[in-house]
Amino acid sequence: MLRTHTCGELRPEHIGQTVTLTGWVQRTRDAGGISWIVLRDRYGLTQLALEEGVESAEVREQARHLGREYVISVTGTVAERYSKNDKMPTGDIEIRVAKLDVLNPAKLPPFLIEDETDGGDDLRMKYRYLDLRRNPVRQNLMLRHKMAQAVRRFLDGQEFIEVETPVLIKSTPEGARDFVVPSRMNPGEFYALPQSPQTFKQLLMVSGFDRYFQIVKCFRDEDLRADRQPEFTQIDCEMAFVEQEDILNMFEGLVQYLFREVKDVEIGTLPRMTYADAMRRYGNDKPDTRFEMKFVELNDVVKGQGFPVFDSAELVVGINAITCAAYTRKQLDELTDFVKKPQVGATGLVYARVEADGNVKSSVDKFYSQEELQKWSAALGANPGDLLLLLAGPADKTRKALSELRLEMGQRLGLRDKNAFSPLWVVDFPLLEYLEEEGRYFAMHHPFTSPKPEDMALLDNPATIGQVRANAYDMVINGVEVGGGSIRIHDRAVQARMFSLLGFSDEEAKAQFGFLLDAFEYGAPPHGGLAFGFDRLCSLFGGADSIRDFIAFPKNNSGRDVMIDSPSVISGAQLKELSIETKVVEKK
Repeated sequence: MLRTHTCGELRPEHIGQTVTLTGWVQRTRDAGGISWIVLRDRYGLTQLALEEGVESAEVREQARHLGREYVISVTGTVAERYSKNDKMPTGDIEIRVAKLDVLNPAKLPPFLIEDETDGGDDLRMKYRYLDLRRNPVRQNLMLRHKMAQAVRRFLDGQEFIEVETPVLIKSTPEGARDFVVPSRMNPGEFYALPQSPQTFKQLLMVSGFDRYFQIVKCFRDEDLRADRQPEFTQIDCEMAFVEQEDILNMFEGLVQYLFREVKDVEIGTLPRMTYADAMRRYGNDKPDTRFEMKFVELNDVVKGQGFPVFDSAELVVGINAITCAAYTRKQLDELTDFVKKPQVGATGLVYARVEADGNVKSSVDKFYSQEELQKWSAALGANPGDLLLLLAGPADKTRKALSELRLEMGQRLGLRDKNAFSPLWVVDFPLLEYLEEEGRYFAMHHPFTSPKPEDMALLDNPATIGQVRANAYDMVINGVEVGGGSIRIHDRAVQARMFSLLGFSDEEAKAQFGFLLDAFEYGAPPHGGLAFGFDRLCSLFGGADSIRDFIAFPKNNSGRDVMIDSPSVISGAQLKELSIETKVVEKK
């Protein structure tokens, strides 16, 4: 090694030792008779001292020409630091430099490589290899590493086998858009990059592997946001000879283990909530249960008083924003503007204040007597000082809008603490959802999800198909779906029936999934599994909103890697080799 110690290692017990350190120049300071260099590596910082009359003139002259991010090697003696720094683990010592070598000079970086940098997102993405030198970014990746190791320890201890599945697979029509890869050896044909290893892990169960896992790259060509990237990582798991309860217990144990090992937090037993209850109480199938503010349906309380907005609505529903009665007109207008945003979708907001004397004053007072308004207060469990917020309209749209308003109020009131964790299981999802514009059913999870055994008969009646529940489950933490899965169909006839319900002809089902249907004829065991979004778990543990912070080389919101300028045009020779001609058609 070119060094004897790292820059985060030396302590007072090393005083008097001769050591060699290597790293990057974090900063320099020259006070005339003495100068200092702060040297950085992955492990920490160490101060170097060069004093006139103590260190050689040659070494001091070398030090004067150092710039930020120069890569250097220094040999010297560990000494007690005169002015100690309790903010640095190495702050009790410094190195009196006897020898200094510049291993590589550096251009002035385009932004400060400090915990608090002056570089914007775009600039730091372009020079990501420099951004990765900063402590917060490096610590995020170290957290990711720690979590990956803990996942492997836990699953290995539970007899899971790590198996790699193919990256070049077959395109399937369900789910998000596939990324496709042309095949040179099969002109005109394409591979797809996997959105998940779903069919392969089921085939591993047919193969008798019993317990499989993989920390695996997956790919989806979809619009991006903070919790999405075109390539992302899953903890992908499958088990044979199990029922839903076995899956929930196993992976609840995994998440408890991760919190214990990585965060030193005990999260206890995860509560269960049905999909129907989640939608009714929170308007959301991934509810943030760190705070209450549950929905209260008010149709029976508010209708019939001559207020057309409420009387004509399919659903009137409200929340109680406790202690917010003092909100100003400006603040209330901000909330009204918020719910009217296109992405929220409400047409307006009705509010009522519960005043100190218990009287209720609302924005629709002319339609409601005090006696009627007191019914609002009672229904929402309000106390003096509380603010009641009501929305009305089509049921699904209104629940969605109130869910967004609830989360906004939780944020404003400081109830969404990133250091508090509220995990739960959401269960009993609908098996299918009907999309009017497509004129057919779609799988709520994916086509391989088994119906609840007790609901199987409902599949035979067109009038009850929409009532069938899936043998499926999601793990939700702080309003984020971190994992989801299901008990799978393992019977060929049931799987063929599912494909038929989803609009596949027999020929289409055989062309797309014939290999899986065939495998089910060779003794497929009952099986099920779950996949965690590993990037999402990391961001949750790290207290960040974006998964991008926990990916070494992420893409931007346009799906581009601005550092290497990808995607990019390929040469005509490459296209010819692939038997492909391209013509870019502008979207209308």
